[in-house]
Amino acid sequence: MVESNGSGVTTATRLTEDGVRAIVAEHALAADRNRILSPPAVRAITDAGFPRHFVPGRFGGTDGTFVDFLHRVTVVAEGCAAAGWCASLFASHARMATFLPPEGQHDLWGEGPDVRISAGVVPGGTVTGAPGGYTLTGSWTFISGIDFADWVLLSGQEPDTTERRLRFFAVPRQHCTVDDTWFTVGMRGTGSRSVVLDDVFVPAHRSFSQESLLTGARPDAEHPLPFRLVNGLTMIAAPLGTTRAAVQAWSSWIAAKTEMSMGTVVRARDKASVQAALARASAAVDAAELLLTRIAALADAGVPIEPAVVARSHRDYAVVAESLTDAIERVLRSSGARAQAEDSPIQRAWRDVHTATSHAALQFDPNAAVYARHMLGTG
Repeated sequence: MVESNGSGVTTATRLTEDGVRAIVAEHALAADRNRILSPPAVRAITDAGFPRHFVPGRFGGTDGTFVDFLHRVTVVAEGCAAAGWCASLFASHARMATFLPPEGQHDLWGEGPDVRISAGVVPGGTVTGAPGGYTLTGSWTFISGIDFADWVLLSGQEPDTTERRLRFFAVPRQHCTVDDTWFTVGMRGTGSRSVVLDDVFVPAHRSFSQESLLTGARPDAEHPLPFRLVNGLTMIAAPLGTTRAAVQAWSSWIAAKTEMSMGTVVRARDKASVQAALARASAAVDAAELLLTRIAALADAGVPIEPAVVARSHRDYAVVAESLTDAIERVLRSSGARAQAEDSPIQRAWRDVHTATSHAALQFDPNAAVYARHMLGTG
């Protein structure tokens, strides 16, 4: 196992995603109840290399692929949805940080690649210009994994302009005050609290424009990779793994379950409603994985990405999110009262999947509109 201090000091041996799944599963119930991941779960995520997955090789990072990212996150989320979510974000936020100027990247990874980065992508606070950089003051919300982060990327309005131009700013975690605002039905263990800054200076080399992120143009890439093609993978990978695990656990449990019907003992597995729920839920998971793998493979291909492909990805993310929500709904409704128990992984998966798939990036109507505007010329 790797020993890591969060600043990149590690040994060579790394946990597999299967090893992480076992550790986070052991602590999943505590994460849900305490509204924060346990230290062993965070160590496992780090030791398995999620924070370094997209970090450039020149800093000792993995330069990893999206296909591998998707697979590994879903496996971790089979053990704990919140852990899978944070693993996904620690990896994805590091990729966002690669849009920093070289000096800024060195500030983050100069001592090693195992740096946990949280982010506030919803603009917040106030940004003012300062000699050599910017000053940030105010509050930013929904910062997943902030309690264990080393750095945080915060989005804010670029100063001295009347246009809506956003920038991201890399801020050391120790400069942030955490405000406990995360009280939710599901995904409690992500600890997605708020941060407050009070006149924190950020040098210019620790900032990049949202426009550069969205276009995906980087000097080290032959072809730009549009952010909107891959952004949905960050949010949907964990719900996929959680739904898959829930369907598998439910299938094993329901196969042995008996019920009383009109004074007669019947096997639940013989009920048409149970059989239909199994067929539809398992097919939804398989179809979701196929659609998401297609997006990840295209992102890895290193070829020009046409606007039609980006529009289709919006459709696919929305359809997958809706399908996974339907799947976990069918499983819970076919389970009876026992699945409603506080310690039942089925009800926890139901809460987590519903919460995760409600993310703005996965909502059906706006994503369907993006696809329709492209295909039908309505925009």
